[in-house]
Amino acid sequence: MEGEAGADAASVVAPIAKWRSDFARTFQYYLDRSTPHPLHRWLGTLAAAAIYLLRVYYVQGFYIVTYGLGIYILNLLIGFLSPKIDPEFEALDGASLPTKGSDEFRPFIRRLPEFKFWYAITKAFCVAFLMTFFSIFDVPVFWPILLCYWIVLFVLTMKRQIMHMIKYRYVPFSFGKQKYTGKKPVASTSGSPRG
Repeated sequence: MEGEAGADAASVVAPIAKWRSDFARTFQYYLDRSTPHPLHRWLGTLAAAAIYLLRVYYVQGFYIVTYGLGIYILNLLIGFLSPKIDPEFEALDGASLPTKGSDEFRPFIRRLPEFKFWYAITKAFCVAFLMTFFSIFDVPVFWPILLCYWIVLFVLTMKRQIMHMIKYRYVPFSFGKQKYTGKKPVASTSGSPRG
């Protein structure tokens, strides 16, 4: 009897495991194909965000879910704007970012890469959208207070991040490939010719 029950359970689990494996492989395939297309990826995320916001507006609820989503996105944004190795702690170790032209050039490397940033935000909007279909997550709150608190939190966090960028002289964005222009001619400082 036990052998038959185990065989029946295995025959049910095997197709589910195969379907799950096939789905994961297909999902990863399309995820990998989307990597070199950041504009299209972000447009899709904007569409997901718009659908979520329309859903929240339509049902007039789930403000606590939206607030949690906003805090999560703010946390992701800080990771996206921060360097992988914090210069504040690096200075304590003796190494630091280059400050002069003769110092070694090290490119800005994010703590949270753009692709992972995009993927986490997109997944967060999808999960938050699914949560709007369960009334247990619709906690009654006075949403203007949550909005004001989130705005204050955003301003204070961004102020701290911008001050960190200014203090350690880094910019988390690059605007195209830098071109080498060659040496600049050095102007003569003497006013009279030698004679």
